[in-house]
Amino acid sequence: MKPWKRTHNCGDVNADLVGQTITINGWINRRRDLGGLIFVDVRDRWGLVQVVFNPETLAADVFSDAERLRSEFVISVTGTVAQRPDGQVNRDMASGAVEVHVAALHILSDAKTPPFHLDRPSDVDESLRLKYRYLDLRRQELQKSLAVRHQAVQFVRQFLDEQGFLDIETPMLTKSTPEGARDYVVPSRVHKGKFLALPQSPQMFKQLLMIGGFERYYQIVRCFRDEDLRADRQPEFTQIDLEMSFVDSEDVMDLMEQMMLGLFEEILGITLNRPIPRLQYEEAMNRFGSDRPDTRFDLELRDVTAELKNSGFKVFAGTAAQGGVIKGINAKGCGSQFTRREIDELVERATAWGAKGLVWMVLGEQVKSPIAKFLTETEIGAIVQGLAGETGDLLLLVADQQETAWDVLGRLRLFLGQKLNLIPQDRYNFLWVVDWPLLQWDEEAGRFAAAHHPFTAPMDADTDLLETKPAAVRAKAYDLVLNGVELGGGSIRINQAALQERMFRALGFSPEQAREQFGFFIDAFDYGTPPHGGIAFGLDRIVMMLTGRASIRDVIAFPKTASAMDLMVSAPSEIAKAQWDELGLQPNADATKRVNP
Repeated sequence: MKPWKRTHNCGDVNADLVGQTITINGWINRRRDLGGLIFVDVRDRWGLVQVVFNPETLAADVFSDAERLRSEFVISVTGTVAQRPDGQVNRDMASGAVEVHVAALHILSDAKTPPFHLDRPSDVDESLRLKYRYLDLRRQELQKSLAVRHQAVQFVRQFLDEQGFLDIETPMLTKSTPEGARDYVVPSRVHKGKFLALPQSPQMFKQLLMIGGFERYYQIVRCFRDEDLRADRQPEFTQIDLEMSFVDSEDVMDLMEQMMLGLFEEILGITLNRPIPRLQYEEAMNRFGSDRPDTRFDLELRDVTAELKNSGFKVFAGTAAQGGVIKGINAKGCGSQFTRREIDELVERATAWGAKGLVWMVLGEQVKSPIAKFLTETEIGAIVQGLAGETGDLLLLVADQQETAWDVLGRLRLFLGQKLNLIPQDRYNFLWVVDWPLLQWDEEAGRFAAAHHPFTAPMDADTDLLETKPAAVRAKAYDLVLNGVELGGGSIRINQAALQERMFRALGFSPEQAREQFGFFIDAFDYGTPPHGGIAFGLDRIVMMLTGRASIRDVIAFPKTASAMDLMVSAPSEIAKAQWDELGLQPNADATKRVNP
């Protein structure tokens, strides 16, 4: 038997073991020399325990080995568990009432001095931590986050298994589609000049499983999206993906409420009320300026277009005449709190976010505003009343097209919510956003694009508008939002070939283009397709919310940077000329120069 066979985990060592001889293995978290004694905190995945090397009780060679121990050495120690002396109990450690008096030491691996302190990650640039991710992963908070991720996956699997779902894998190499312009593409060696794509979602395959008669499918699946990144996005991410046959929206949302609220109760020990509130897309945008609103605080948007459409102030009147809106928010009490510089910073933010400007009013004995001289008393009164203004308030208005006003004021609302500490951190406000638009106009492409995906079913009452008023068609779609973060989205799917073809036409596909890209899928509809729907949740985002982390990079073992780089393995990287030749491809000379100037 190996002499370093572990008998106990560090986190399990406690007063119940006093007097027993144990063996623990792990990394050295900290080493201290005190009056001839050497104290070492040994760390494994389960916790920390202090061990003591006493030169009076140890063989000379063992104590000599102890003297060369440094942080992150991997060791095994055998010794006797003892109570710590009075006054030396560490209440911050689960094992803080005891220590291990070492009898034998085995150094299993030396370690260089780490490039950063593992216990002070906030002092370290994230790029350095990602380059040495295997060291960063030793931090207890990261290990706890990944343990929560494991717990979440286990709960979801058990829940869905009990509900009759089957875990079925779908292909990782598939066909690129026009709707997947951000696909990661993979060149085929066997079929030179042709390409496969990594899936952004198993969408068509899971619908085909419903056509195939499986009725309830799920998968914890990796997905890939080559897009600009934010803190809550990665080029490869994990979905809790599922699909159900013979259901409507109510069935899907009801079951998912049970699963998600059950998950939060299992992990966090909190009980949240059902049913989860629902908010129509249009109302969410009008009240909060966001399709994923954070409802933990007020500061809602107000519309004063009707009151100001005939204003003598040309910006207001002109915006209304061009079909735009005049909306605002009331920063309660900030008129008397904010300096002029702070107000100017809000204006700068608004213009950086796309607004033509930001109108402000400070309410005091007199109204202070750069545009006050252009407004009548009646118009000023309408603004104050419309935004529920009171003395000391700061009123902020945007006059622009509706989408711009929504976006800018929505961002401003969140910024002020954080700046003013209006957002309670101990609340979990779940919300369903429903009645989404089926289609949204894409200025760049010059056509309508699917708000969710091209297989989402329109509301029955709106189907006749597909050809005449496509922008007015609502979808049988639903997104689950938590504290301003979209956790997942789903919909009831189209299950009639004729309606699916109409959807493709609304998206600008010719019959030939639709047949080329989706022919296999359209053909499947001819053989009996049940009503079906589903949803996909972002596992990374769920775990981020469960652990209170600010970025999904903190809940993924080996994440990429915001520019989709893996600093640890130096990817993406060039490939050898022989690989280019084997694939029948040639590198772009200009691109190569840009990468290697």
